[in-house]
Amino acid sequence: MTILKKRVAKIPTLFIATWVLVACSSGPPKPEVDFKSDYNFSGIQKIAFFEDSGDVSGDHPLQLSDFQKDRIDDALKYALELKGMQFVENPDDADIWLSWHLLTQDRTDVRTYETPAYGTGYGAYGSYGRYNRYAGYNCWNCMATQTEVSVQNYTEGTFIVDMIDPKVGKSVWRSVTESKLKGKHETDQGKYNEAAMIIVGGFPP
Repeated sequence: MTILKKRVAKIPTLFIATWVLVACSSGPPKPEVDFKSDYNFSGIQKIAFFEDSGDVSGDHPLQLSDFQKDRIDDALKYALELKGMQFVENPDDADIWLSWHLLTQDRTDVRTYETPAYGTGYGAYGSYGRYNRYAGYNCWNCMATQTEVSVQNYTEGTFIVDMIDPKVGKSVWRSVTESKLKGKHETDQGKYNEAAMIIVGGFPP
């Protein structure tokens, strides 16, 4: 005998911005990196932020304040300066432009699992779901089961960093990180810096 039960858990829509790179309690997730294989990265020394960098879009676009965007910018600058790169204010002086973008999307996680159906009775002998009166011990094989379906709605964030060739205005290197977002607002710049070192760790290739 199988009983179907469904539980729906809703994660509140985020109103406080949390950078996807520091959204995981277990640490920043590993990014996926791709690049234009025939592009010459050897001469890149000066970097400037692309004018449209810091855009947020998707199902629940987060409203980032200027200082929240600055935390992300500062972290990316920190990570790339450790590699010997130099950031310049004037985009015309840069060898390459950096642009980051955050995309938010609604997701649903559905999981099913079997659990004992306690309290299911069988005739005059009482409930096998709780106890097997003849054996003197819990008889799991005798129990009726129920299939529980857990449905969890959450927001997934995709953080994208592009390196753009100023001459043609096209991306030549991209790093993408995906994670479930959470409502906690991170203020520790050190965690942003740590995450940035991971996401731009493969630049230049």
